[in-house]
Parts: sequence; structure tokens; C-alpha cells
Amino acid sequence: MPDDQEESHAVPDPIYRIEKLIHRYNGQPVLEIDRLTVAPSSILGLVGPNGSGKSTLLKLMAFIFQPTEGRILFKGEQAFPFDEAIRSQVTLLTQEPYLMKRTVFNNVAYGLKVRGERGDWRQPAHDALNLVGLDAETFSRRQWDELSGGEAQRVALAARLVLKPLVLLLDEPTASVDAASSELIRSASLRARSEWGTTLVIASHDRQWLHDVCDEVIHLFKGKLAGSGRSNMIFGPWAREDDEVYGKRLDDDQRLLVSVPPSADATAFLDPGDIRILGERETVDNSTTKVVQGTVIRLALEKRSGNLFADVRIGSLILVVRVAESRLATMTLHRGWPVSLAYRPANIRWR
Repeated sequence: MPDDQEESHAVPDPIYRIEKLIHRYNGQPVLEIDRLTVAPSSILGLVGPNGSGKSTLLKLMAFIFQPTEGRILFKGEQAFPFDEAIRSQVTLLTQEPYLMKRTVFNNVAYGLKVRGERGDWRQPAHDALNLVGLDAETFSRRQWDELSGGEAQRVALAARLVLKPLVLLLDEPTASVDAASSELIRSASLRARSEWGTTLVIASHDRQWLHDVCDEVIHLFKGKLAGSGRSNMIFGPWAREDDEVYGKRLDDDQRLLVSVPPSADATAFLDPGDIRILGERETVDNSTTKVVQGTVIRLALEKRSGNLFADVRIGSLILVVRVAESRLATMTLHRGWPVSLAYRPANIRWR
């Protein structure tokens, strides 16, 4: 290549390519994804309410079963359930850990046995246990039923990490464990990416953690993709306030007014950038803009974009607000401070 010719860097092919996927249970569609790609060694987050299709998507990506329609390409090739060439490369950790009725060591080493690994399994099994914060000498001989919930989930994760998988799929990995186990599970999962280049796909209700660690976070709602990044999803029911004005009464007796919903139980989506924290003496046009009062409960700086986000509690509702850089020079925000939020009902999207 000539010295003055700029070297080109090819974009790696996706490790997953999902095309025109529809999956049905009892004839009813529960998941519909026209197109989704996942880059190798990336971290993809999945958020959405219960029943949105997150667990179904993870099981399909783990090739536990076949989609009703469409296809899932893995490293450019169409893959099928329980394909021997894939089983050792892709592994799924479910929310409820499944351990076999045997010792911790035998649970962790079982995957090596199935894969046909020869030699001494003791060191890799002990390394995997230590990775999830369980002392191998202490836990290896314990039986499966002698573990707490958090310990069982970490043993289940160790049984997957011992394989150094190409893809690690995590379904609510920290939802049912104590805070210490939760942090150890998170740390061990991220080390898989940093040390082995593992691709992670994580479904979790812990949105802040996902936004802190993921390269991309996508939203699933009623089995369909509903955008990416940070968003506010506000559930009905909605009641008519007066002509062309609808809303819902919040726990603190405020009213959240919205544009006309397509149905009483529709879900409203409001972009964090469409909400503004008002200055102390700032006023708004009440005909187009509504104001609610809340309390700042969290401030987070997004590393990739440099944007500052504020989580504001209004009754039992939490709204995420993107704080414009231009406003940071004119206001000071702290956790626990009361704020006024302005938004335009016309900016609400409905599903």
C-alpha cells in the first residue's frame, strides 16, 4: 500500500443478524422483529415491561427453539436449535438459576465434560468460581442445595464463564439476588467481554446499569422494537379531563396531561430531550406546554455522549430528563432538589 494511501478499516460482520422474525405461542404472535444486528464483542441491552418479549428473544438467540417465521444468522450462517457447532459458543443465564443435583464443582465443570474437554478441569472450574467471587476451596465441595439464592446464581454464571463463550446471554441476572451478589455478577459478566471478547446481550429492569455499560440499549414493547437509547414509557389508563385533554392522576395528586391517546390503556413514549427543567423564574406557554413538580433522585453522565441525565420522581412515576449543556451554565442540580418539569403533550408518541 502506498504511504500516502489511508488504511481502511473494515467494519466487522455482525455476530447476529435477525431478519423478518415472527414467533408465536399458541398461534398468537409474541415477538416480531423485522431486522436486528449485533456486533461482535459488543454489549446490547434489552429493556421493556414484563411480557414484552425479552426472554423469548434471548431463548431464540440461544437457539433453544426455532422462530415461527424468519431466520437468525450466527456469524453469517443460519443456525438451528441445539446445533452442536453453536452450543459451546452461545450460553444463556436465566433469571432462575438451574443447578443439577450435584456438587458445585461438578455443576461448573459439567459444560467442559459435555464439550469433550480433556485434562484436569479443576483449575478452569476454580478460576470461574473465583471470577464470580466464590472461594473455590470453600464452595467446590458444597451441594447444590446448600447455596443461598445469590450463591446459586453465581455458580450458574460460573458454569457458563468456564466455557469462555463467544456469546453470553443474560436474562435479568441480578433481579432476585442480594446487592453484593448483584455487583459480583455484573463485574464477572463485563470481564468476559474485556478478557475474551465475549458478546453480551443483557435483559434487565436496571436501566441505569444498562445505560452505564451497554454500547446500545433497545426497547421492546408488546413484542416489537420500540426505539433505542433512553426513553420514558408511561402506562395508562388515561381519563378524559375535558375537550381534547386527557391525563392520569399521579400518586402525589398531580395530573400528567397528554395528547389524545389511541385508547384508554395506550402507552405514552416521551423522549428525555423533550422534557425541560425550568429555571427558577422561567415561565411557559400554558396553551402548548404543561408543567409538573418533582424531585431529582439521580444524576448520571453518559460516558459515550457526554450528556447529563436526571431521574426525577413525580409521585410513583420516574421521568428521565436530558439536561441540555446550555442549561448547565445557568442552573445547579443536586440529588434531592425539587424541580419543575415542562413538556409538550404534542411531543408524546403512542403505542
